[in-house]
Amino acid sequence: MRIAVAGLHTECSTYNPVLAREPDFKVLRGQAMAKDAYFDFLTHFPAEFVTILHARAIAGGPVERGIYDAWKAEILDGLRAALPVDGVYLATHGAMFVYGLFDAEGDFISAVREVVGPDVLISASYDLHGNVSQRIVDSLDMFSTYRTAPHIDVPDTMRRAVSMLVRALRNGEKPGIIWAPVPVLLPGERTSTQDEPGRSFYARIGEFEEQSGIWDASFQVGYVWADEPRATAAAIMTGTDRTLLEKQAKALAQAYWDIREDFKFGTKTGSIEECVDWAVASSTAPVVLAESGDNPTGGGVGDRAEVLSALIARNAEGVVFAGIADKAATDAAYEAGVGATIDLTIGASLDTSSTPADVTATVKFLLAVEDPFYREAVLTIGGIDLVVTVRRRPFHNIPDFTKLELDPRTAKIVVVKSGYLSPDLGPIANPSLMALSPGVVDQYVERLERKHKQRPTYPFDADASYTPEAIPSARLG
Repeated sequence: MRIAVAGLHTECSTYNPVLAREPDFKVLRGQAMAKDAYFDFLTHFPAEFVTILHARAIAGGPVERGIYDAWKAEILDGLRAALPVDGVYLATHGAMFVYGLFDAEGDFISAVREVVGPDVLISASYDLHGNVSQRIVDSLDMFSTYRTAPHIDVPDTMRRAVSMLVRALRNGEKPGIIWAPVPVLLPGERTSTQDEPGRSFYARIGEFEEQSGIWDASFQVGYVWADEPRATAAAIMTGTDRTLLEKQAKALAQAYWDIREDFKFGTKTGSIEECVDWAVASSTAPVVLAESGDNPTGGGVGDRAEVLSALIARNAEGVVFAGIADKAATDAAYEAGVGATIDLTIGASLDTSSTPADVTATVKFLLAVEDPFYREAVLTIGGIDLVVTVRRRPFHNIPDFTKLELDPRTAKIVVVKSGYLSPDLGPIANPSLMALSPGVVDQYVERLERKHKQRPTYPFDADASYTPEAIPSARLG
């Protein structure tokens, strides 16, 4: 049993002006890919895995066309060299955008199908915030997506996708896919599986697999910050019983449609000014304030300074703010050294439509790194310890702070560029707040420019009506 493994994994806001380039990705090839912890689970399967290339980055702007074309060509060449193979596993996200391609995964996956031919089985794993198209469905035999947001089941999903592939190859079965698009596009912050109704909805998905003939039941929330025709929610069923697949795809799609108006933010929300006022006035700590519109893990730029300016204006004390991507400010801190006081303009270095902050800061800490790309500095501005970085990056885990000699657990206010809070930060929030701030991942999705999204789609078109339609893959017998 010989299985090729590859993938291109990122999430791209089409509203983000900053191209995702090669340095933004972790690129694994060949044996380096096989030995990486991300793919360690493959060793648990009785198969020979031929690892080709996997490129993965945090969410951001559109992927540079040149690197997409190069990686796609390298994967296709690797597949040709690996032939014959019995199966292919593609580890993807599902919300990649490349200029000139309204369906980048469709372009990539269909090209893989063309190389391996019609007889080789292909299984894919997805992020539940990915977007699906008929072109994608027509190229696959098996599909599985995350069932948690925040995503704590990534390894489980990847295992499900490979388990189905191994099962099919071992038993000689040939599953197929039926999907039911749902004209709903809501942000992940309103559809978290930690909150109702998302929690109960996703808890029910396993029930759809209890009947023989259903191998996997998946549901895509979709990615709302992609202005492209394939952006939509969808129920996706993999299995061998076509009649049952159709029935269950329609039922799951209808169930989501029926609760569409019940999805709310799972935490207290407000404007930047309101959230800063609440945080400063709070009698409990740490207040964890998520700046949602500039969230880099949702596709935000990560360099806006409006929240920083609001904190400074309120003379906020005991603040840990992680962080703002600003190469010039970070490099200036390294040049000045720990203990130096410097005048800086922070923010708006990438998204020039935002407003920077002019500050006087003392350099508190510099992370020791060999590659300047990974520089991170802590600047003290009054009562604020601000992290500035060369690269766009999130601060979601406690070690992200402690390596900079910061402890969010003892702060009065913790500010992160995030939407829903990570499993590390959620439990310490006392309370949590989410600023509905401006940015390229604006939570007021109704304000987004909509040139290419399907119409009608809820919540953009509140009076939309819907009857589920189950659409089979061209490969389903």
